Amino acid sequence: MRAPSPSVIFLVGPTAVGKTALALALAERLPAEIVSADSRYLYRGLDIGTAKPTPAERARVPHHLIDVTTPDQPWTLADVQQAAAAAIADILARGRRPLVVGGTGQYIRALLEGWQAPGGAPAPELRAALEADLVRGGVAALAERLRALDPASAEQVDLRNPRRVIRALEVVLSTGESFAAQRRKQPPAWTALQIGLSRPRPELYARIDGRIDAMLAAGLVAEVRGLAERGYGWELPAMTALGYRQIGAHLRGECDLAEAVRRLRHDTRVFVRRQANWFKPADPDLHWWEAGRTDPAELAEWLAARLERGP
Repeated sequence: MRAPSPSVIFLVGPTAVGKTALALALAERLPAEIVSADSRYLYRGLDIGTAKPTPAERARVPHHLIDVTTPDQPWTLADVQQAAAAAIADILARGRRPLVVGGTGQYIRALLEGWQAPGGAPAPELRAALEADLVRGGVAALAERLRALDPASAEQVDLRNPRRVIRALEVVLSTGESFAAQRRKQPPAWTALQIGLSRPRPELYARIDGRIDAMLAAGLVAEVRGLAERGYGWELPAMTALGYRQIGAHLRGECDLAEAVRRLRHDTRVFVRRQANWFKPADPDLHWWEAGRTDPAELAEWLAARLERGP
């Protein structure tokens, strides 16, 4: 039997590669609606430091999963999956094309593969105890505990990310079962056509530096200060995101602004290299195009042909 034609387009790639501009151009041509797969776009008030699409850009094309929560109400991966799946279903039901855009590899993979959230509802007392352990001993101590209790999950979880380490510990401690073993998959009802956007690494780093300079000129320090003044704690996931963590260290007097910016440039480069682990050139399902040398009209035409004839 002939495989069904793809119904959802994914546009993925590292931060600062140029996804937003290309997504807008493609969405206007197809036409399509954009579903964000960026973990930082979820939060209201995080605008400059996330390079979030501007109100003018969002007026050009309908966007979903942007500004859906506040920094003190973080969304889980399951929350994102549920909202994204609902948005995709709604767009398809209206005869439009969903265009999922982002660089958060975990969100992309979860949607494409239909990850099912592990069991074990959040336990407030256990979560509070783990949070206290994080403050006392740091994420390294929690990671060591996860290695001892659930080595399979320790191989899969980003051990530098305290939220993910805590969640894995929470599951194994509350259910007695491995976090990794409980991660099941249920493929979605739709099929996908995946586009990867790339740039030569030196060019990408230059764009990162330019973006950081533009963020600072646009008022990044004031944005971070304003969030703190509104009572959002530095430990919140939103406040530990790139840009907010480094500028926060400066505002707390831990370093001067020049050092904060130096850390931000360095940490963004490290982040880009980690993103590459999710989006690999050898992935047979991922079709790569080079940003800066890709004509949106040409890509839209290529996409239309692929969507029409199927895999």
